[in-house]
Amino acid sequence: MRIGIMGASGRVGTKLVETIIASPGLELAAALVSAASRLNGSSVAGGGIEYRAADAAINSHCDVIIDFSKPDASLALQESIGGKAIPMVIGTTGFSADEEARLLGYSKYRPMLVSANFAHGFEAFRLAVLGFARQMPAAEPTVMETYHTRKKSDPSGTSHLLADQLCEARSTVMGFAAQRPSISVHREGETVGINAVRFDMGSAELVMTYQVHTLAAYAEGAIAAAQWLISEPRAPGRYSLADSLNDND
Repeated sequence: MRIGIMGASGRVGTKLVETIIASPGLELAAALVSAASRLNGSSVAGGGIEYRAADAAINSHCDVIIDFSKPDASLALQESIGGKAIPMVIGTTGFSADEEARLLGYSKYRPMLVSANFAHGFEAFRLAVLGFARQMPAAEPTVMETYHTRKKSDPSGTSHLLADQLCEARSTVMGFAAQRPSISVHREGETVGINAVRFDMGSAELVMTYQVHTLAAYAEGAIAAAQWLISEPRAPGRYSLADSLNDND
C-alpha cells in the first residue's frame, strides 16, 4: 500500500512516516508539508522521498493519503487533488461549519474517512460511552480530557465530538433537548492523551476512560483505517470509523 502523508512534519505525521518506513508491505509515496516548512526539500530518513509542498500532491501516485494537518491546509489539499478519486483518511480537526461543508463537498469525488480521533480502540470506547448514555439517559455526563502542556487550551476535537454525540443520544432517548455536557480541560507534562466521560447518577457514578500511551496509537489506527478504505472499491462519499468496525462484525 502506497501512502501519502499530509502534515508529515507534525507530531502524528512524523510518527506515521516512521511507522510506514518500518512496516513491510507499506510504502511512503509522499511526505507533504507546508511550503514554509524547514524540512521542505530535504530527504525523508535518507531515502528517495523528499518532504515537499502539499501542492505537489497531484503528481504523487498514492493508493491513499492520510491527512493530519490544519483545516486550511487540508482544504487546500482537497482543491489541489481536484476530481481525482484518491481515497483520503482525515484526522485533521478544528473545521468550522462552513469548512466542514466544503470538505463534504469534495467527498463526491472520492471516498473519505473522517474522524476526530484515530487512536487504536478509541472508536470502541466512543460507542461504549454512547451505549451507556442511551441506557441511562438520566445520568449527567461530563467530558474530560488531559493532554500535554504544549497543546492549546481549547477543548480538543475529540471532546467536542463526545459532547455533541452524548447530547444527541440523550435527547433522542428522553424526547427533549438535553443539555450539552460540559468539557473539563487539563494539560499535564508530556501526556499523550486521556479522554474520559464521568456519568453522575447521584448515588453512584461511572467513569469511562481511554488513555493513549504513545503517538503510535494514532498512527496505527489511521493506517488500519486506510487499509480498510482501500480493501475493496469504495464509492465516493464520507465514511466513519464505525463503518470499518461494522465490516468486522
